[in-house]
Amino acid sequence: MSVIRVKGFKIFRDKKPPFKERCYHRATGHKIDLDAAPLGSAAFFAECERIRALTEAVKAKEPKAGTLGGLIAAYYRTEHFSDTLSDRTRKDYRKVADYLAPIMDTPAHRLDTPLITAIHDKATSKLGWRQANMLRTFLFEVFRYCIPKGLIATNPAGAVIPKPRPKSRRRANRPWTVDELDVVLSLAPPHIRVAVALMANTGLDPSDALNLRRDKIKDGVIWANRGKTGREVALPITGRLRAALDAAPPHDALTVLASTKGKPWTYDGFATVWHRWRAKQVEAGTLSADLTLKGLRHTVGTILREGGMNLRQIADFLGQSEEAMAAWYSRDADLAERNRIAADLLDSEIERRTKVVKPFPKTVKPDERSKA
Repeated sequence: MSVIRVKGFKIFRDKKPPFKERCYHRATGHKIDLDAAPLGSAAFFAECERIRALTEAVKAKEPKAGTLGGLIAAYYRTEHFSDTLSDRTRKDYRKVADYLAPIMDTPAHRLDTPLITAIHDKATSKLGWRQANMLRTFLFEVFRYCIPKGLIATNPAGAVIPKPRPKSRRRANRPWTVDELDVVLSLAPPHIRVAVALMANTGLDPSDALNLRRDKIKDGVIWANRGKTGREVALPITGRLRAALDAAPPHDALTVLASTKGKPWTYDGFATVWHRWRAKQVEAGTLSADLTLKGLRHTVGTILREGGMNLRQIADFLGQSEEAMAAWYSRDADLAERNRIAADLLDSEIERRTKVVKPFPKTVKPDERSKA
């Protein structure tokens, strides 16, 4: 049997059954589907050539050192971008970076705050306020990690003011009501129901919940890592969540959640399934169209705050380092009843202190004022 070798590609056979042949491009890791292009066939060699040509084209477009593109390329090589950020955030950053393609050759010494502000302003009109702010955040991180490398002296994005949310824009990711959660848990198919139950009982972000592995559950506690902050959270499994997990369809995936095929979910895959199912419920009049998966995290924060948890406790539960983020997630809490205690205390303290220190002055009648 002849051995096929192609420069720049690794060809091998699995050491375990079913001993499948595989091939990938060493430089980029791009895999060749040997079922569609069998090893040694004309289609196989054509695919190898296509990948090689594409790689060369990418190399030809590599940004020049000392330019905005060079700074961005340097940031992409940092551990912060490759290891710390979630897949979703990396995807969002690359998307806004594509918007900068026409000005990638801008020299680094010309990148100052007025220029970045102008870019930010233009992006707002082209992409919208949210993407413009994402672009600002991305550039801030690029410059921040390039300063220690000596590639740029200051961070020109640091003083750029984020765009405010338009007052006319509808609220995104609002918290669910308990009735809405009950409807979803009652009507949703099993593979959606267990995912929603996990998010609603832990406050995990959808991407973190979908990526949660089975081996992260030990002695009735979920040990999860927040994709965006990197913080580890310990979340005890309560009776409601245990019942939901026990009722989930069995599967052999390494993750807690799996699709109907028993495979780990991708974020986009589950989002598509969720949106299709929600659309049917909206059409039937059982759910609102503005119900989002990320809204479940706000639901948890809201319920915890209404239940009496302080911001530090909520931040620890949600895996946030700053209490300000806990306040953000729980900002819809109805605090009237909890504040009633504080209001009564404030009223009684004012009454007590005014009697002891300085009571309200008596009203002086006009005729008495003239006599004085």
